[in-house]
Amino acid sequence: MMPSSALWDGVRCRRMPTTNQRVLLASRPVGAPTEADFKLVDASVADPGPNEILVENSFLSLDPYMRGRMSAAKSYAKPVEIGEVMIGGTVGRIVAVGRDVSRYAVGDVVVGMGNWQRFAVTPATGWMKVDASRIPMSAYLGPLGMPGVTAWYGLMDIGKPKPGETVVVAAASGAVGSVVGQLAKLKGCRVVGIAGGKDKCAYVVDELGFDACLDHRDPDLAKQFAAAVPDGVDIYFENVGGAILDMVLGRLNPFARIPLCGLVSQYNATSAYAVKNFAALLTNRVTLRGFIVSEHLERWPEALVELGDHVATGRIKYRETVTKGLAAAPAAFIGMLTGANFGKAIVAL
Repeated sequence: MMPSSALWDGVRCRRMPTTNQRVLLASRPVGAPTEADFKLVDASVADPGPNEILVENSFLSLDPYMRGRMSAAKSYAKPVEIGEVMIGGTVGRIVAVGRDVSRYAVGDVVVGMGNWQRFAVTPATGWMKVDASRIPMSAYLGPLGMPGVTAWYGLMDIGKPKPGETVVVAAASGAVGSVVGQLAKLKGCRVVGIAGGKDKCAYVVDELGFDACLDHRDPDLAKQFAAAVPDGVDIYFENVGGAILDMVLGRLNPFARIPLCGLVSQYNATSAYAVKNFAALLTNRVTLRGFIVSEHLERWPEALVELGDHVATGRIKYRETVTKGLAAAPAAFIGMLTGANFGKAIVAL
């Protein structure tokens, strides 16, 4: 370990940490994950090597895609192996820099894949420096992070909203859905959200400015939905899947667009949901496109400029559910998958 008074490439570092706390994947869940599928361990902190940085993570993002990474099933990304640190986005400050690192300095606030741990030694290339003086640090995991860019890309590049169109957003109070709806309103659309519970629906309408929001737990949901979209649906931003998808398929307009972002209702399922209204995609000549936002990095700069301006000026509002401490991350993640969070789920480290 480097002594606390050492110089690292001419930059004096603060006292180097010696112990790192991590959450590992202990077993692959069948159905809903449990806390037994995770393991909290202590490890030593390595010094950054050439072209590496050491980041002290301040906040960890909890996102539905992580459930897929716990599975060995074929997917768009490599699964987390048993005994490996759980994957996840973080924002934090650089503690030390290795040789040949010129674009970062000790104290810089950066966002990247720091994973479920207090400290991360990683290649410097996977991180983005951000300004935490104008916007809170945690926002770079929400409206100015992967969820916000996911909302922006899916709506703008796939949904292609036009003034006066009807946009329906599943999981409307969540980190992605809340941004989708607000962006659609800024584009002059009528926006109907679907969320879990009256409190979330009230927030979506009263604070985020959606035109309507329906509680997916209401037994009269289908009837209420039909009344809420009398002119049909032009864009459906899909985060949920299952019965909600079937319901919306039955109200699609010709040439509707469906950005397929996620299927959170299916992530813990042990058998696949059978879509009943699949034919609506053909009869209405619908564009349905799944996307992974990390595959479109060329669009991030434009998205972040627009989102940053909206967040800084209050045109896009957001809410966070903050869990304190890495030890509580597994329980918070499990709750997030069933809608226990309100807004963006993050862990303060």
